[in-house]
Amino acid sequence: MSTVYDFEAESIGGAKKSLADYRGQVLLVVNTASKCGFTPQLEGLEAIYKRYKEKGLTILGFPCNQFGKQDPGSNGQIQEFCQLNYGVSFPMHAKVDVNGDNAHPLFNHLKSEAPGVLGTKRIKWNFTKFLINREGEVVARFAPATTPEKIEAKIQSLL
Repeated sequence: MSTVYDFEAESIGGAKKSLADYRGQVLLVVNTASKCGFTPQLEGLEAIYKRYKEKGLTILGFPCNQFGKQDPGSNGQIQEFCQLNYGVSFPMHAKVDVNGDNAHPLFNHLKSEAPGVLGTKRIKWNFTKFLINREGEVVARFAPATTPEKIEAKIQSLL
C-alpha cells in the first residue's frame, strides 16, 4: 500500500520535492486558487500552520486552474499573491491538475484513499482538503466550504 511519502511534487519555485521529506509530520494538502470565493481560507490555513507547525503540522498548497479558471496566473504570480495578500508561509507548489488525464499522481492517490460524497473520486472545487497522519495515510477529506477552523480539532487530535 502506498502512502503520500511515495510521491514528489514541484515547489512553486520549480524545485523537485519528495513528500518523504515530510515523514513523521501531519499534513494538510489543499488545492488552492487565487480568484475563488474560498480564497480567504488562505488566511485561516496560514493561522493554523503558524499555530501548529512547531508541533509537526505542515500545510501543502497546490494551485489549480481547473475550476472556473480561478488561478490563471504563473507560479510566480500565484506565489506573490498568496504572500502579499495572505502572508502565506506554508509550502506552495507548482500549479497542478487534480482531475482528469493530467491529474497529479498525488491527487489521484488522495482521491482514491478518501473519496468524496457518495464515493465520488473527483474533486468538485478549489479548497478541497486532505488530512494525512504521521504515517502518511489519508485520514479525512474535507469539502471546499469546510473552513480551516472547523477542522482544527481533527488536526489537533493527530498532533
